[in-house]
Amino acid sequence: MAWESTGEVRMPEEVDGRPVREIARKEFLSKKNLRKITVPACVTEVGDWAFAYCDNLHTAVFEGRPVFGRAVFLECKGLRFLYVGTTPENAESDAQAVAALLAAAVTVADAPYLLDAKEAGSAEWLQKWDARMQVILESPDTEGYSKQVLCGEEDYGSTDLTAYISNRRKWKVRLAFLRLLYPLGLGQSMRQLLESYLREHTKGCESEETWQVVLVEHGDERLYYQLFADLGCITEENFDGLLTDVREDKPELRAYLMRYKSEHFGISDFFGGLDL
Repeated sequence: MAWESTGEVRMPEEVDGRPVREIARKEFLSKKNLRKITVPACVTEVGDWAFAYCDNLHTAVFEGRPVFGRAVFLECKGLRFLYVGTTPENAESDAQAVAALLAAAVTVADAPYLLDAKEAGSAEWLQKWDARMQVILESPDTEGYSKQVLCGEEDYGSTDLTAYISNRRKWKVRLAFLRLLYPLGLGQSMRQLLESYLREHTKGCESEETWQVVLVEHGDERLYYQLFADLGCITEENFDGLLTDVREDKPELRAYLMRYKSEHFGISDFFGGLDL
């Protein structure tokens, strides 16, 4: 297909003079080169598994508000924005937040019932999103481990309890970061819960999943490490450990940390780092 060189597709409104009303079941299944799809408002239905296993799909734009089938975005782990009823070019900041939260509902929160184009962005929908997030945050870190052991390492990657617990915490950290970055309709008590959770898992704590997610998954994204700093996750006590973890391939993050040290801890970002 011609789009495979760019990874971007805009579906036509008509084919052979007939309007396009739906995306067929499994139509884009496992299209590994697909990065962005734009669907015109005339499309009112999206079939089951239409975009399942599109590993590199980053943005999906639905100019209308179609009805979604089952597992439409199954295993689309790279999906960051899912616009409905608008486009990125015309979207207000609230619409961008909804697009990010809608994508996360199916990729991070494991809540396919939130993939509702007509309700997305409403106060009730946001309450459901936050309720799902709270259930995840308050669930035991060992929840589901016995199932993993029974299914075996070949199905889940590892039967190591320590690794399982760490991965569960990273899951919670990803949700907390995302919601704080897109705080549309976020209540104060929920905000405090998220902020506390992230601070409790920064560098130097008993477990460090907040820092691990920032460093490994978002070390090139200033929004993430700036929020990490704004939450108080950088301290005089853990600073040296943070800097040691940052490799040379992340110069912007290293520079940010040194500036932060100079501005908040009163130490020159050059001479303060020398052992004389």
